[in-house]
Amino acid sequence: MSELIIQRSLTRKWRKYLPWSSLLGCVILLLSLLMAFFPHLIATADPLKFDYRAILKGPNLQHFFGTDNFGRDIFSRVVYAYQIDLQIAFFTTLFPMVFGTLVGLLVGYFGGVAEMLFQRIVDAVVTFPLLVLVIAIVAILGPGLNSMYIAVGIIYWVFYAKLIAGEVSIQKRLEYVAAGKVMGYSTPRIIFRHVLPNVITTTLVYWMTDMALAILLGSSLGYLGLGAQPPAAEWGVLIASGKNFMDTAWWITIFPGIAIVLTGLGFSLFGDLLADWLRPGSR
Repeated sequence: MSELIIQRSLTRKWRKYLPWSSLLGCVILLLSLLMAFFPHLIATADPLKFDYRAILKGPNLQHFFGTDNFGRDIFSRVVYAYQIDLQIAFFTTLFPMVFGTLVGLLVGYFGGVAEMLFQRIVDAVVTFPLLVLVIAIVAILGPGLNSMYIAVGIIYWVFYAKLIAGEVSIQKRLEYVAAGKVMGYSTPRIIFRHVLPNVITTTLVYWMTDMALAILLGSSLGYLGLGAQPPAAEWGVLIASGKNFMDTAWWITIFPGIAIVLTGLGFSLFGDLLADWLRPGSR
C-alpha cells in the first residue's frame, strides 16, 4: 500500500512538472536538435543534388516529401535546413540576451540618468515596426545571415534590457539587497551574485520564446531574399522557391512551413515547461 501511495505521488509530481504539452515540446526540441546535428543520418539524399529525371515529383516512397523544380529531394532539404534555422534561432538571440541582460541589470539597479537615457532608446526602437527596422539594416549591410545577426543584435537587446530592468527595479527594494549593503558587499557582488540569480529565470523563459520568433524572422528574411541565400537549404528559401508552384507542386512549400510551425511550437512549449520548473515555490 505504501509503495502504491508513493507511486501515485510521483505520478502527480511528474504530471505537474512535465504535462503532456511540455513533453511534446521536449520531444519536438530533441528531434530538432537531432536533425540539426546529425542530418546525414536522417536525410535520404544530397539536399543540393539536381536530378532532372525526378522534377516536381509528388511525395512517394523514394522522395517522402516529393521533389522541387530541379529534382532536389524536399525531405532532405527540410532536414538539412534544421542546421541553418536552429543556428539562426541561437545566434540571432544570443547577443541580445546576454547584452540586454547586462544593460537591464545596470539600468534597473542604478536608475536615475541611465534609466532616463535607456527609456529614450526604447521609445526610439518601439516607434517603428521591428521587421521594417531589421529589413532596413539588412538592406544596408547586404543580404546574408551575418547581416541578419547584426541587424537583430542592434535592435532586440532593448527588449531583454527592458524586461530585466523592470525585474531588477523590484528586486533592489527587497530586504536581501539592503542586508548585503549593510554587510559591506560590493555593488558588483550584489548585482551579479544576488540580484542576477533572482531575475535570470525571466530571461531564460523569454529566450526560449524568442528563439521561436527568431526562426520565423529568419524564414521571413529568407523568403524575401535577405537572409540565407539559395541554394542553401533553409525553410524560408524553400518556401520562396515553391511559391510559383503552389497549384502543381504544393509539397515544396507545405512541408517547410510545417517544419517552421512544429519547431516554433517546440520552443514555445519548452519555454512553458521551463517557466513552471523555475518558478519560485514550484518544488
